[in-house]
Amino acid sequence: TEEDSAMGLKELVKQQLEQYFNELDDELPKDLYDQVIGQVEHALLLSALERTGFNQSKAADILGISRGTLRTRMKLFGMLS
Repeated sequence: TEEDSAMGLKELVKQQLEQYFNELDDELPKDLYDQVIGQVEHALLLSALERTGFNQSKAADILGISRGTLRTRMKLFGMLS
């Protein structure tokens, strides 16, 4: 179900964050929120675009955002020339 998939993603992210913290050897990052959100958003956009054959309208639809918002976010991540 969709709820099970969401829990799976949450657990995957949690595991990766635990691994990240372990690799820091007790050093705490300064901008973890921005790092995580930026990397996850980039991966999310890219995955949606790949899944839809880079059809921006379809990718925006499955992401639940407008095509304009998708293009704005793509520009931010250097995904558009």
